[in-house]
Amino acid sequence: MNVRSLELDGGQRLRLNDFASLRGQCNGALFIIASGPSVNEFPMARYRNVPMIAVNGSIARFVEEGVEPLFYLCDDRGVAARKGFAVAEGIKRSANAALSRSAFNEVAKQNPHLLSRANLFLLERVNRSSGQAAMSDRRFAWQVRNDPDYAVEWSLFRQKPNRIGFSRNMANGYFNGRTIAYAALQLAYHLGFDKVFLVGVDMTPEAGQFYDPKGEIVPSRLGDDYADYILPSFDLMARKVVGSRFSVYNLSQNSRLPEKTIQKISYEKLDQLLAGS
Repeated sequence: MNVRSLELDGGQRLRLNDFASLRGQCNGALFIIASGPSVNEFPMARYRNVPMIAVNGSIARFVEEGVEPLFYLCDDRGVAARKGFAVAEGIKRSANAALSRSAFNEVAKQNPHLLSRANLFLLERVNRSSGQAAMSDRRFAWQVRNDPDYAVEWSLFRQKPNRIGFSRNMANGYFNGRTIAYAALQLAYHLGFDKVFLVGVDMTPEAGQFYDPKGEIVPSRLGDDYADYILPSFDLMARKVVGSRFSVYNLSQNSRLPEKTIQKISYEKLDQLLAGS
């Protein structure tokens, strides 16, 4: 596996693995476990033999069930700062962990010893690679519009559409989509999985997250970002990426993502799809 290095703000140097070495190495079904309240309905132990990706605080459910994710993802410095214990558990319990540079910096403050592990990857946004000058979003979208590693929108008149895309190759970075679950979908494609099942992708900020203290709902930006970035990102994926090579299903019946974008399925249907994999 190729190795790269990254120097953090405090001077600590990390040895990181390269996503390129994992491209296409997997197949079959995968669960992406997010943090919406519908996670409480997911019988994780029943499906423990199917690969899973944990994101941000959803690692708490893995700890409860004694399940080890294939990957743990965190690209939010705020999450890494507020939920240091959860991020530490994600790094320790997962076969692989991918964090943004800002999240790594927070881990270095709280748990620097964890960063000597051999299972670490760097999450970098497309057009934002370390040490390289970034193009404007419009120019970048135009440049890669015919590149098979990307699916993108492009607009001459509006800036926001140029920030919407899907990366099929995580070695080139990922599109943020304003939700870590969207980064996990791009990683799933990169790894080679062909059936992806979303758990806890409810997109209902008013309902909180499954691990919130009882009676308390922790504020999030989902409501602010949904119309401009989240839904357009999932719509693009549904139009330009989902097909015979890559299918995505939503196990949250109350998810804000519409049925026409991501098909909602029952657990009975899930079992049928898994049996056919």
